[in-house]
Amino acid sequence: MRIERELGAKGQVVIPKDIRKLLSLRHGQKVVFEVHNHEVVIKAEQDADAFLKDFFSFPRLKKDITLKELKKIRDESYDLP
Repeated sequence: MRIERELGAKGQVVIPKDIRKLLSLRHGQKVVFEVHNHEVVIKAEQDADAFLKDFFSFPRLKKDITLKELKKIRDESYDLP
């Protein structure tokens, strides 16, 4: 999909409705801008709890893990050489 928009006087660009709908963007939601080789990628910022629920929802896992539990695992882990 390719949609062109004009840059406004304040450097603003409106994200087209079709793209907002495709990414399920809502008013007040944050988006992430990533620059790669002179290209800008816009991503919907995902809520950490929603991301973890989705990430750990694979059938191979026996239980869901919360963000608090994941942080505890991170805090208790250490780097191996």
